[in-house]
Amino acid sequence: MKRRDFSLQLAGSGLGLALGLTGAARAQGAPVEGQQYTRLQTAVPLTLPSAQKKIEVIEFFSYACPHCFAFEPTMDAWAKQLPPDVYFHYVPVGFIGPALQKMFFALEEIGQREALHRKIFTALHVEHKRLNTESEITAFLVANGVDGGKYADAYKSFSVNTKLTRCQKLIGDYKVDSVPMVAVQGRYTTSPSQTGTHERTVPVMDYLVQRARQGG
Repeated sequence: MKRRDFSLQLAGSGLGLALGLTGAARAQGAPVEGQQYTRLQTAVPLTLPSAQKKIEVIEFFSYACPHCFAFEPTMDAWAKQLPPDVYFHYVPVGFIGPALQKMFFALEEIGQREALHRKIFTALHVEHKRLNTESEITAFLVANGVDGGKYADAYKSFSVNTKLTRCQKLIGDYKVDSVPMVAVQGRYTTSPSQTGTHERTVPVMDYLVQRARQGG
């Protein structure tokens, strides 16, 4: 979902995916640069956590984005099958649901992000809960077993603010203007809106990971 489209999400939910499929995307064979994926003009430095990890894959997303919610099952299944040399992680964007962006890092800080990841999506897009403010978010998290004091401390912490600053830089470096978007090895980006469907995004991501492994 693009920044300018967020206000129209109820009228246009899913439309970008339906219209994004080009003739080349339907064709068989290797993905085509400029159609199913984009090569960045300037490579972004990697943020690998250890020497064992060689390839970085990022999903830029927002909990508030209906397209990210729809893509999540496909992305989750794909990420679980990645080989050990691939480092996959999420980066939350702030132009949709800015309060949820900082929440992501606060939950990560107290080790609760993975446990609540799907619950947050479900609360927003299935149960239609309001999670627009810090107080609404905190009440929801406490109701789902999070220690409110620990969360509040993490939310205000230097560590979380530092992660948020780094996150904003990363979003700028990748020139993210819509979500979901997947970045591979600081060089390539793809998305369901480029490939046409969630399912067609999977082989494109596989292709880009393999290309990165080969030094391409």
